[in-house]
Amino acid sequence: MNVDKLMNELEKKHQGEVEYLQAVREVLDSIADVYNENPQFESAAIIERLVEPDRILTFKVPWITDNGQVNVNLGYRVQFNNAIGPYKGGLRFHPSVNLSSLKFLGFEQIFKNSLTTLPLGGAKGGSDFNPKGKSDSEIMRFCQSFMTELWNLIGPETDVPAGDIGVGAREIGYLYGMYKKLAKENTGVLTGKGLNWGGSLVRPEATGFGNVYFAKELLANKGESLEGKTVAISGFGNVAWGAALKATELGAKVIAISGPDGYIYDPEGIKGEKIDFMLELRATNEDIVQPFSYEFDSGQFYEGRKPWELKVDIALPCAIQNELNKEDAEKLVENGCMCVSEGANMPCTPEAIDVFQNNNILFGPAKAANAGGVATSGLEMTQNSMKLHWSRNEVDQRLHKIMSDIHNACVEYGKDENGNIDYMKGANIAGFLKVANAMLDQGVI
Repeated sequence: MNVDKLMNELEKKHQGEVEYLQAVREVLDSIADVYNENPQFESAAIIERLVEPDRILTFKVPWITDNGQVNVNLGYRVQFNNAIGPYKGGLRFHPSVNLSSLKFLGFEQIFKNSLTTLPLGGAKGGSDFNPKGKSDSEIMRFCQSFMTELWNLIGPETDVPAGDIGVGAREIGYLYGMYKKLAKENTGVLTGKGLNWGGSLVRPEATGFGNVYFAKELLANKGESLEGKTVAISGFGNVAWGAALKATELGAKVIAISGPDGYIYDPEGIKGEKIDFMLELRATNEDIVQPFSYEFDSGQFYEGRKPWELKVDIALPCAIQNELNKEDAEKLVENGCMCVSEGANMPCTPEAIDVFQNNNILFGPAKAANAGGVATSGLEMTQNSMKLHWSRNEVDQRLHKIMSDIHNACVEYGKDENGNIDYMKGANIAGFLKVANAMLDQGVI
């Protein structure tokens, strides 16, 4: 495999799809040696087949506002690869959604799902619809319209969407209601469901929990722990919330959390009623963190700035792709940060990752560190199929075990002859090999 030649061909075919091309380049650079050592992969054109989605559905989503205005948004479902199981990946409702972002997310999902060891393929979907400022009735009508196009392409053994940015339990409920009406069946076709009708405990917090568990494993491998460490978190959604909860539970002190308007610095620690207040604030749909500083005297607000300028031991980027750049990374290194674990999908730019790796910072790549959400979605699917409901502790223990196993796989495939561990390379190789071998077993299809 000639990575540069393959990337040039992809860039010609998929012009302007920057995020997708960035994600593909990262994987190809990591797996090139393993790929070239196994000629059976090249003879079966595994990479050429893997980098292109199985199919892409694009559709219009007409819906009516409360005042009778007809609006039209675009909807997507990118079914990327199902070699090891049914397509699995979230639905994102956000104005930034486009085909490039969904292809990047779907491609990443293949390897993330493989790392969990659960039988799940990779997919992603969503719409450029913005739920912010919409009434419940408007969101319901949009979700119902969206599902009228999607329902016959999904199913519990075919494609199992979940929530993502802009898609929580409310949206999943409206989507499921319409699916159930159209398909005339009651199955676990969506994850992130409400607890009243098949949802799993821990699912909303799972990505954040998993990210902290992965950071815990990173530190333990160097003889360190979370106890007493200071933590900065970016993001204002479920991932950041779960990360703050679990980091605090394991003895760390979360001193910063951010939103689109800036970040809050609280040297006393963001825990207990402060985390509860952040949840209340997020529920207002304002999407800003500044009011925290009005509510708690210990909190200082820094408008338009990112928390990576602070002196912290651990950084958990949990917002959105490419949010942490080279300059941010250099500042973290300068201030003595020892560990960065990605809670969002591809939140660090390639240049930032180079800074971390060149300075021997423990770095948990999103494919591994961010896998807790889909892992718990897989656990929800298992509970649905078995008609069971596990306790919070049982789900949390299973999640912890999965994240520990992912860490071990990264170490197995990322350790060099000197004992140094490249977690990004390890995650990519471990995820790739399982999918590639399954594709070989199943022939050219």
